[in-house]
Amino acid sequence: MQITKDDIFTKNLKNILKFIAKDTKAKASSFNKNLFHKLNNIPNMPYKYRKSNYYEDADIRDFIFKGYTIPYLIDLQNNTIVLLDIFKWTLRDIS
Repeated sequence: MQITKDDIFTKNLKNILKFIAKDTKAKASSFNKNLFHKLNNIPNMPYKYRKSNYYEDADIRDFIFKGYTIPYLIDLQNNTIVLLDIFKWTLRDIS
């Protein structure tokens, strides 16, 4: 399975990394590196993580990383994992 990124995921991750980089760029880089190290393991066991609390679809799962939720879609038809979003639940924009 291949991992793809939705535009919302990309935009929100960029904002998170900018925020972390205000402290130090090294922390932002480390966060990004560690996040993708973990995300790259999802295709090995895509149903390992819980069904999403934010979507009504059994093929959408929530991966939790350092307090951030990353919902992802398991698209068996296209053999892909789609990273949909990344957010802290306390900062979740429901609109």
